[in-house]
Amino acid sequence: MGSRPARPAGGRADGAAARAGAGGAPQRRAAHPTRPERRRRAQLHPGAWWLWALALGTAATRTTNPLLLALLITVSAYVVATRRPDTPWSRSYGAFVKLALAVILIRLLFAVVLGSPIPGTHTLLTLPELPLPAWAQGIRLGGEVTAEALTFALYDGLRLATLLICVGAANALANPSRLLKSLPGALYEMGVAVVVALTFAPNLIADVQRLRAARRLRGRPDKGLRGLLHVGLPVLEGALERSVSLAAAMDARGYGRTAQVPPAVRRTTAALTLGGLLGVCAGTYGLLTAEGAAYGFPLLLAGLAAALAGLRLGGRRSPRTRYRPDRWDVRAWLVVASGVAVAALLALAAARDPAALHPGVVPLVAPTLPLWPAAAVLLGLLPAFVAPDPKEPS
Repeated sequence: MGSRPARPAGGRADGAAARAGAGGAPQRRAAHPTRPERRRRAQLHPGAWWLWALALGTAATRTTNPLLLALLITVSAYVVATRRPDTPWSRSYGAFVKLALAVILIRLLFAVVLGSPIPGTHTLLTLPELPLPAWAQGIRLGGEVTAEALTFALYDGLRLATLLICVGAANALANPSRLLKSLPGALYEMGVAVVVALTFAPNLIADVQRLRAARRLRGRPDKGLRGLLHVGLPVLEGALERSVSLAAAMDARGYGRTAQVPPAVRRTTAALTLGGLLGVCAGTYGLLTAEGAAYGFPLLLAGLAAALAGLRLGGRRSPRTRYRPDRWDVRAWLVVASGVAVAALLALAAARDPAALHPGVVPLVAPTLPLWPAAAVLLGLLPAFVAPDPKEPS
């Protein structure tokens, strides 16, 4: 039997002494954040992206100037191009752009077929007009199509298209699952429904692209009615499987379970929430009318405060914990402030110079680009420079 070589006495102590510093204490490694922690710090709060996009959409509702609307679309598209992460749900921006183009075409088609109440003198073409009964007064099928009516329809459709593109920008920039984590407990069920609805369309788009690519590799048609029929069934099957898996995961995590809350707290929550929502509606109506401008803003603030207090109390029924919650840092405030500044400045411009933000169509004149409202729209580019780049390695 061979004997094993003896281990030097105090081997561990010698190793510890070798690693000790000048003071005799063992050296410790510097505490560095883990990779998930660094990645979380490098991401912007999803609520900031939604508030920024909704503020741009609000600014789009304050004008029908096609130059300003095109500038809003360009600003949102540039921010999406520079700050969009490489994820399946972020690829839905193209679908929203196509939907916006479809909205413009449908609006123009309605103006051609159904006519327009806008009078005009520049007739482009004359369609056969169908006679309608007396009870359908005010509706016209066919007839003259004027340049003024088409221009008005183009302005109106472009405004709605800009709003859709801004919503698509928020859907492409904000992570829906992280947005769900940031909602208050009282809105947890509604938040789940909204997030599932927002993630359903991007997953469908990704499935359609994957199946079309697979059919092209097999030499089979992927366009036309035949290709649509062969792609639609697997897409619906995948959506059904995804919904079943989501339901099983939600059930395993205790979704829908509530905590015991005293009846007085429930009644107070319901009263605050209902009263707050009524106050918000009344305050908004007061701001929109000239007679209620004095009481509209205070009533709106009181309604918001009551609704937020009700949501705070309602969160006690949903015992939820957040793992690594997103932080609302200075960058999130800057992103939200840029969008709010665009909306506020365009609202101010619409009140002071309505002719510049709403170019007339009777008589038909070419729209001009107002300088300081255009400069205000450019403030929406701030997220492209202050928001973290999701493509940088963490």
